[in-house]
Amino acid sequence: MIVQSGPELFLLLCFGHCLVDFPLQTDKLAVGKCPGTKVAGVPWIYWLAGHAGSHALMVALLTQNSWLGLGEFVLHSLIDIAKCKGWTNLAVDQILHLSCKALWVAMLLHSGRL
Repeated sequence: MIVQSGPELFLLLCFGHCLVDFPLQTDKLAVGKCPGTKVAGVPWIYWLAGHAGSHALMVALLTQNSWLGLGEFVLHSLIDIAKCKGWTNLAVDQILHLSCKALWVAMLLHSGRL
């Protein structure tokens, strides 16, 4: 693992989230990932899978744990669907995403891998 402490890993996961969720997420992707949309002829599920997959890769690389990457993929997808459907707003969406990062760190600490 590239870090030695929980707070350091949490910070890197948050930085990775900022990178993937904002500058790397185009307007086309932000719209296309919402259920029921079809941007450029591509169904929404592909846009969402690509976006959540980017987050999953970031988590898997930083934690060196593919299972946490899979957890990120699933939870990130569900959180984004909730925002697309208007069940949450941007602030709640971001709090939930960052809470996932805290969960990954807690799981690694609890398992003794960090």
